Amino acid sequence: MQKLTRDDLLTLEAYSAERKAFRDNVLAHKRNRQVAIGPHATLYFEDRLTIQYQIQEMLRIERIFEADAIDEELSAYNPLVPDGNNWKATFMIEYGDAEERRQALIDLLGVEDKVWVQVGGHERVFAIADEDLDRSRDEKTSAVHFLRFELNDKMVSAVRDGAAIAMGIDLGAYTHTVSAVASGVLESLSADLAA
Repeated sequence: MQKLTRDDLLTLEAYSAERKAFRDNVLAHKRNRQVAIGPHATLYFEDRLTIQYQIQEMLRIERIFEADAIDEELSAYNPLVPDGNNWKATFMIEYGDAEERRQALIDLLGVEDKVWVQVGGHERVFAIADEDLDRSRDEKTSAVHFLRFELNDKMVSAVRDGAAIAMGIDLGAYTHTVSAVASGVLESLSADLAA
């Protein structure tokens, strides 16, 4: 998947005019790019469109219009665009109650290394977590992690041919499995992979 450049981005003025329609399109697109794993963890799979939206929103909020500053945002976000043989996801641990969330982040220390995907009958692929910086501390994990799942050529071919995709988390304090993602998710994730 091609990385974003300044030419792919709208000016602040143009984005302001198109923001509602663009946002609606992205939100509809994202519906087939998320997988809940158990009641408190969700993978939000990123692609070129979701990252373009994040960059456009950041430029709007921060009122960034200078070329160097835009290039900094592109450098920060482009690593989250899939490379054709992997999936990249924002992994969120979600608890509504603040005290319950605080305790869960202690109990779930290391969870980011226990998240996996499995294509058909192939072996599980565990996430490579937080390549930009370590988000966990000695005593607790973070509520947000950035994950990469590297697939081999046989797995990529199997996904492109419609093989089922399972996902899960194997941590003593939180073990959940999704035996097969929905067909819309499968189709969307397949589009991330090179033909």
